[in-house]
Amino acid sequence: MAVHYGFHRLAPVHITLNGESHQLERPVTVVELLTLLDIDPRRVAVEHNRSIIRRHTFSDVIIGDGDTIEIVNFVGGG
Repeated sequence: MAVHYGFHRLAPVHITLNGESHQLERPVTVVELLTLLDIDPRRVAVEHNRSIIRRHTFSDVIIGDGDTIEIVNFVGGG
């Protein structure tokens, strides 16, 4: 682990997001990931490592290195 100005620096986190490889600076919660992607959490379903995540747990679930995330947007129409 690298040390930077007296603080431990975390290694990058590599995830698969909707089938594509992505790199994050650190582990994040589902809410943080959705915020980074500018996605409204009320309008999506999220799968984390093949398990559907309940919306009320988005701020509790941590996305770490090697995780797979699928985000499905709800689309309204008429």
